[in-house]
Amino acid sequence: MKLQLFKTLWGHYGSLAEAAALCHEAGFHGIEGPVPSEPVEREAFIATLAAASLDLIAEVCTATPPGFYVPTPGATPDDHLQSLREGIERSLPATPRFINTMAGSDAWTFREKVDFHAAIVALEAEYGIAISVETHRGRPLNSAWVARDILLEVPDLKLTCDFSHFVVVAERLVMDEHPDILTLCADHAYHLQTRVGYNQGPQVPDPRAPEHAGDLAAHERWWDEVWQSQLRRGFTVSTLTPEFGPDGYLHCEPFSRKPVADLWDVNRWIALRQRDRFQELHPDKTT
Repeated sequence: MKLQLFKTLWGHYGSLAEAAALCHEAGFHGIEGPVPSEPVEREAFIATLAAASLDLIAEVCTATPPGFYVPTPGATPDDHLQSLREGIERSLPATPRFINTMAGSDAWTFREKVDFHAAIVALEAEYGIAISVETHRGRPLNSAWVARDILLEVPDLKLTCDFSHFVVVAERLVMDEHPDILTLCADHAYHLQTRVGYNQGPQVPDPRAPEHAGDLAAHERWWDEVWQSQLRRGFTVSTLTPEFGPDGYLHCEPFSRKPVADLWDVNRWIALRQRDRFQELHPDKTT
């Protein structure tokens, strides 16, 4: 199994060509981000990726205003499914590896959440592309316990595992308490986003800081479980996107709003650390 690294466009404020250059400098395999909706912008986006020989993981965020991630209040499951359809159709011309989606709403009933994710599985067959759903606050898969219950009802659902959300929702390193849920999520893991959360937030100020060594170690134990499960399931490639982000995630000094860390520096560090750890854990595998 190969480990391939992808750079998120979330928090990247330069051009796509500049993001591509950073990928090459760090040895990343591709980009994770949304495909532009405007045809001219989309064509330029596709051409830039092709010229840089980079793969794409296409991000689709359902039923949100442009540039936002929190679902629109009152949007129904049908609204979210239509939004997902539009996002898939917008993304397909870019020939993405798969669709990564933040989909649905945490405000729905449990039955609505189950039916919604079953419909996502059906969309995979309809469009002929894998759809991986993020474990994310504000969405149905916002906590370890709700995710467990949905997975038991929708056994074919693919997950993008970002365990930092489970940590802040539970206010503790919850996956250590529930190895059964960790195993279940790992066995559904299609993609991994490596952000380190802590008991009062989805993103530690800097994962290199000694005061968050325990948080980092816990997340790395959980990511190891994902890799082990993917190996058992016969994956030939495991994809990883380091997703420390801006927009209230990145800690800033009061008044000056000066960031306490450089975002790309942190994402590059966490990604290359996981690449090295993967090589140590699986020395007979190729990265």
